[in-house]
Amino acid sequence: MAGYLSESDFVMVEEGFSTRDLLKELTLGASEATTDEVAAFFVADLGAIVRKHFCFLKCLPRVRPFYAVKCNSSPGVLKVLAQLGLGFSCANKAEMELVQHIGVPASKIIYANPCKQIAQIKYAAKHGIRLLSFDNEMELAKVVKSHPSAKMVLCIATDDSHSLSRLSLKFGVSLKSCRHLLENAKKSHVEVVGVSFHIGSGCPDPQAYAQSIADVRLVFEMGTELGHKMHVLDLGGGFPGTEGAKVRFEEIASVINSALDLYFPEGCGVDILAELGRYYVTSAFTVAVSIIAKKEVLLDQPGREEENGSTTKTIVYHLDEGVYGIFNSVLFDNICPTPILQKKPSTEQPLYSSSLWGPAVDGCDCVAEGLWLPQLHVGDWLVFDNMGAYTVGMGSPFGGTQACHITYAMSRVAWEALRRQLMAAEQEDDAEGVCKPLSCGWEITDTLCVGPVFTPASIM
Repeated sequence: MAGYLSESDFVMVEEGFSTRDLLKELTLGASEATTDEVAAFFVADLGAIVRKHFCFLKCLPRVRPFYAVKCNSSPGVLKVLAQLGLGFSCANKAEMELVQHIGVPASKIIYANPCKQIAQIKYAAKHGIRLLSFDNEMELAKVVKSHPSAKMVLCIATDDSHSLSRLSLKFGVSLKSCRHLLENAKKSHVEVVGVSFHIGSGCPDPQAYAQSIADVRLVFEMGTELGHKMHVLDLGGGFPGTEGAKVRFEEIASVINSALDLYFPEGCGVDILAELGRYYVTSAFTVAVSIIAKKEVLLDQPGREEENGSTTKTIVYHLDEGVYGIFNSVLFDNICPTPILQKKPSTEQPLYSSSLWGPAVDGCDCVAEGLWLPQLHVGDWLVFDNMGAYTVGMGSPFGGTQACHITYAMSRVAWEALRRQLMAAEQEDDAEGVCKPLSCGWEITDTLCVGPVFTPASIM
């Protein structure tokens, strides 16, 4: 199949063979290697990303997905998403170079950073990337000088007070300041074509999207009144990437669809985008980390003993990765990773109070504590699910390791589903209106019924 992704980019696995099976094989191979040095590694299920995409199309049929490259810029992820027809949201020159290097056209790239270096604005201009975001007068002045043909999207602030990651503390203009910026853009002959927002990551209230879409409607009216041709609505990100999130993606989609029907009804001529990162990659990646050291600490607590009568103890395990590397979510998302043991313990094995620590020589590099685990040993492997967001390329600088190796995998069923969708897109005239049930990965429990895969056209 011609395109961005080929069969040589991943391990093809048959039905009944799971990510966990592949991990078991790889950890066994790493343990038997002749070198004494072991390193953490990822297994990425590209079929899970394909399934997420089909789910997105089903739940938000009017929205064109753009992938936030900063979330996970690994080659396999970028290739499969480009193959699916996504656009790409880039925050800097390095990300723009990365996606253009694999062949993504400039018309499918948004330079979505409201505060940009002049040199990087010039890079965007030179390489045909025309859609840029802004939220202040200084940015307008830089664009006028360095990229006068740019089409600008005004980034507005949102009420993200309940989100885990509050982007409006750093980016976004208040509603009361929007008219002033739009007037200045008009005077400077800068073309403003739309409005964007981002409610932050981990927002527990889907209604935040509805309120933000209502705010965008007001800004659209301001811009139109001043002579700007407003036709781009960017919903930003903040969509959950795991099944266990407090708010399910389907709930958020329902709120968004209702708000769009109210404020931007179908046929209004507005191009609706979203910038998704965690949604696509979080659950697709699993990481295996080895225990490099351990120690037992006796707890001097009179009167407390284990069930077998021995002295109470806690076990401290040291890993080759920590919070300054792939487990940075402990610091930034307040997450406590729970390991999965490669060797399933018997019910007779006692459990001990345990903690996991990274390689940095400081007291902050604690990956997890308060765990109850059986006795583990140096060289044992621990597996962690949902590790695809903001982890790749984050090898711990304290462990002397480079970025972790990634093994990409996809089931034959997922690959065939992807091929069918792409052939349907190429034969759009014949396939228009046809709806076929799909099985898109190893663990799909229901079938998705969607139309031909969405391939974003130029956004200009």
